[in-house]
Amino acid sequence: MTILLSQFHSDSLDVTTRINKGRQRADMVKMKNARNLQVTFSKCHAGLFKKASELCTLCGAEIVIVLFFPGDKRFFSFSHSSVNTLVERFLGRNIPPPNNDVHNQQIVAHREANIRELNTKLMNLEGVLQMEKNRGESLREIRKRANGLWWESPMEELNLFQLQHLKRALEILKQKVEKEAQMVNNNAFPFQTLGSAWTPPNYAN
Repeated sequence: MTILLSQFHSDSLDVTTRINKGRQRADMVKMKNARNLQVTFSKCHAGLFKKASELCTLCGAEIVIVLFFPGDKRFFSFSHSSVNTLVERFLGRNIPPPNNDVHNQQIVAHREANIRELNTKLMNLEGVLQMEKNRGESLREIRKRANGLWWESPMEELNLFQLQHLKRALEILKQKVEKEAQMVNNNAFPFQTLGSAWTPPNYAN
């Protein structure tokens, strides 16, 4: 029993060690691969800006963040209001704090602008949906008439698709009639072939 418990304890430690190794985080050192560095920077700076935005909304904090991409002249900034205003305040300039009412009005205006944009997109999508519905109704009407004798309807009641279909059907019918007429003519006069110099023998002699 002691041997079994010892073995079980050893196996448990081994599993725990493997799990802990699997959860180890990467070393906090600068990446050497330029592509990995760029991808990580893009992901992390987006997450940083998101957290800063949440902090501004929840706590009313005034935050400004300026990030310079490594080895590049590009920079990314975040601020709940004017970056210049917050920088001036940080440098000790005599700039009054922002009016919360104005800030709230800006938030409301921005929110309403987003709502208007979403409403415009929704209306466009509804228009496209209605066009597709109308197209579907037209196709169903065509199929419905196709199951019946829609070609017997007056010409003015047929749509463009049906007229084109009817024209093609008439062309095919014309070709078949001409072919049948040629076959009948050949059977009725088997020795009268175009361009043939041969004539049937004269059995009367």
